Amino acid sequence: MSDLVPVEIIASQIFLIRGQKVMLDRDLAELYGVDTAMLKRQVRRNKERFPDDFMFALNDKEVKDLVCHFGIPSKSYFGGALPFAFTEQGVAMLHPPEKPKGKMLKVRRGGGF
Repeated sequence: MSDLVPVEIIASQIFLIRGQKVMLDRDLAELYGVDTAMLKRQVRRNKERFPDDFMFALNDKEVKDLVCHFGIPSKSYFGGALPFAFTEQGVAMLHPPEKPKGKMLKVRRGGGF
């Protein structure tokens, strides 16, 4: 299956925030081939599927830390809104809002990011 996203790309998009390994909404939207705003809209419509231990919004300090420590060019990289961070369970609850553009996330055996 050549449509799988290489594990190195996914691994580079996992951050440790609040003691949890998470992926950001922008990166997940890109992997699924959808607009970040659309992904966030779908999450807000299905909020009951995303308790705090599955997904949380970053605060200003966390965004500033990401920009400072991970080579993110600026806060505007996130489009002006505070990004959502998804734990492994939150990522599992996501379904692409639209049909993905030929890409699939590869889940690692043994669980965990």
